[in-house]
Amino acid sequence: MAVITPDFKSLQRSRKERLIYPVIGASLLCVFVSGCGSAPTNPPTNPPAVAIKKAPPQPQQPATPAQAQAQQPPATAAPSQPVVAAEPPAPAPQGPAKQMSFPQWLKTFAERASEAGISDATIRTSLNNAQFIPRIVELDRAQPEFTRPPWVYIDNAVSKARIDQGKALIKKHQSLFKAAEDQSGVPASIITAIWGMESNFGRNFGSFRAVDALATLAYDGRRYDWASRELLIALKIIDRGDIPATQMLGSWAGAMGHTQFLPSAYQRFAVDGDGDGIRDIWGSIPDVIYSTANFLDKSGWRKGETWGVEVVLPKNFDYARAELKVSQHVSGWQAEGVKSVDGRELPNLDNTSIITPAGARGPAILVGDNFRTLLKYNNSINYALAVGLNARQMAGGTGLVTPWPRDLEPLSRTEVRQLQEALNAKGFDTGTPDGVAGPATRIGVRDFQKSAGIPADGYPTKDLLESLLSSAK
Repeated sequence: MAVITPDFKSLQRSRKERLIYPVIGASLLCVFVSGCGSAPTNPPTNPPAVAIKKAPPQPQQPATPAQAQAQQPPATAAPSQPVVAAEPPAPAPQGPAKQMSFPQWLKTFAERASEAGISDATIRTSLNNAQFIPRIVELDRAQPEFTRPPWVYIDNAVSKARIDQGKALIKKHQSLFKAAEDQSGVPASIITAIWGMESNFGRNFGSFRAVDALATLAYDGRRYDWASRELLIALKIIDRGDIPATQMLGSWAGAMGHTQFLPSAYQRFAVDGDGDGIRDIWGSIPDVIYSTANFLDKSGWRKGETWGVEVVLPKNFDYARAELKVSQHVSGWQAEGVKSVDGRELPNLDNTSIITPAGARGPAILVGDNFRTLLKYNNSINYALAVGLNARQMAGGTGLVTPWPRDLEPLSRTEVRQLQEALNAKGFDTGTPDGVAGPATRIGVRDFQKSAGIPADGYPTKDLLESLLSSAK
């Protein structure tokens, strides 16, 4: 794809187009994927350095370390004698820093940064002042006991309030969105849907300093290679003068700005959309819009194609084929009896797959290459589906027609582990039982369902678990 070159003549350079929403909470990015779905691999060489004309305003920092760890909104007035709760002991690092304190590790990383060309001034003011935040490790290691079924996620992510606000923003920034779409092919509704999903339109893109977050994750070591690589890129961004370390704010996982770019994504995809020489994804709406469009464009967005449509499957459909890895031209699905839920002609797409997020009893969606591009932003089917549904309704369309099977209770991690153990005992391999219903578990469930003569959708349910447990007695 061609590099986006903003048509600055068509852009309004008024300061009205540069704004920043107040930061009032923590970003939810990276809950579903390691590192962040937007983290690109093999980042290219750095773009030319630019000088800061005016840095975005810095939100007031919380008054105490405990407040900072909890990512509470800044208080309007701090008490004269704040009561600071005792911090829990820092968890022992798991990676290369096992025998080091955090300050010791910072010194060793400073040598790596210096070898990478980072200036002594940036190392001194940005890296050496990094703080270890136990709350970030807690969030990274958190494993919820109950998995959320897809309809709970969709219900929370796709709301009337979000859709209405997205429509209003598309109207407000109509000229910007049109210019970005003309050059990238990415519709305003898709960009706005991501904007709403990632930061609630800039209201909560996080209050952690990216250097603190990434240094904490690198020191902890569970994802050392990823976090240390992102930290090094963050330091390069600071060293170039793009943004001061104190104002490089984002989520606990280091994702930054309105649409939550990791440092590597910023390095590759951020665009100066308003022509002021600054790639400002924190304070410039033109930069946010163009950068997000550029990300999707470079990730393979196909102009004029839909991300997907809801379909009705034939009665004899083999649900084992409802996987992204099974793809064909839409005519192949039509020949098998797949039809759109509204009776219209299916879109003429080449590389399409069927997904059934809730199994045989829930909606079925035919998805194409643009759905796969959304997965490059965040590698979660639920996330990509929520973006698509938000975008469709922001553009005046409708949501899903087929109801979700809301009577199906989610399995806890303990129950998923029991299911895996029971399937393994019967010869249906799910790998090492870990309480996470991943691809191997779905295959094991499907194999058992086929043997039992029931739809092999691979969706684990309490009824299935009870059947397995009772037959083992």
